[in-house]
Amino acid sequence: MSRSARHSRGLAAGVRAAATAGGLLVFLAGCGAAPVSTEPPRPTGAAATACRALLSDLPDTVQGQDARPVEPADALAAAWGDPPIVLRCGVERPARLRPSSPCLEVDGVGWFPQQAARGHLFTTVGRSAYVEVAVPEAYQPAAEPLVDLADAIRRHIPERRPCQ
Repeated sequence: MSRSARHSRGLAAGVRAAATAGGLLVFLAGCGAAPVSTEPPRPTGAAATACRALLSDLPDTVQGQDARPVEPADALAAAWGDPPIVLRCGVERPARLRPSSPCLEVDGVGWFPQQAARGHLFTTVGRSAYVEVAVPEAYQPAAEPLVDLADAIRRHIPERRPCQ
């Protein structure tokens, strides 16, 4: 067998091995955490555009927890960890939000905090779209995930008025 033929055969074997390994990596990457089901918000116009931009720029980890897929896949939502920390963008204004409601400011982003059944719910205030973050009670301090999300929210969800 000529040197050229041996090289071609060796190269083909290497490509097959790499393809097999690549297929295995793709398979393993798909075996991550199960998707998190969420009720998708339905913003329109500028809010929907801002939410899509936000979702494309969120961190891979929040409070040390890795990102997880969400269902439906087109929901303007993201999740991290188990139990999941869930962000939904373009939600409705919280029913209990009043001008006199308490406001928590984290790295330049104002939040309306609420106690939830199994943790805390934080919703942005003073921005062009409402962003909601549900934090299970397993994560303490409860507002810690907001630190990891603040930069992306400041970049993509314009401020209308500061938290007061």
